[in-house]
Order: sequence, then structure tokens, then C-alpha cells
Amino acid sequence: MNDLYDRVDKALDEIRPYIHSHAGDINIVDVTDDGIVKLQMVGTCHGCPMSMLTLRLGVERILIEKVEGITQVISLRPDDLDLDDVEDEAPSTAG
Repeated sequence: MNDLYDRVDKALDEIRPYIHSHAGDINIVDVTDDGIVKLQMVGTCHGCPMSMLTLRLGVERILIEKVEGITQVISLRPDDLDLDDVEDEAPSTAG
């Protein structure tokens, strides 16, 4: 992990109690060198009509304020993720 990722994760720790109180969570998918944070809203947050409002007015605002270098926050849906890379890295269970 890099320093920017760690700082984003620490800032999200301040938001997570609120998200957890609604039976949801936020996973970091990626933090690019140019300050773009890619997140996945999970639990009840995934698919919630208010999740984009939470993302823009809460998560993005807080991350841009608290983590120098963050320029944008993007929410990814599960079908936006490229799982081919994950499958290639997973250990084989074939016997």
C-alpha cells in the first residue's frame, strides 16, 4: 500500500461508524497517483438511492478536505470491477 492509500483509509475510518450504523460499508478499490479514489459501497449502501448523495456530500467532501492530493471520488458497482485480475492472483484449489 502507498501513503496516499493509507491516508484515505484513515480518513474513511472517521466516516465508517456512520455508514456501519446503516448496515453498510465502504471498500477502497484503488487510489491513483493523480488523486482519484475508487470506492465500492457495500451492504445496504449498495443500491441505496441515497448512496450517491452520501458519496458526494459526505465521503468526497471529507476526503478532499482531509487528504491532500485527492481530486475526485468515484463509486464503482460490483459489475464495474475487473475480477479477471483477482482470479489470476488467487491460488489454485485444484487438487
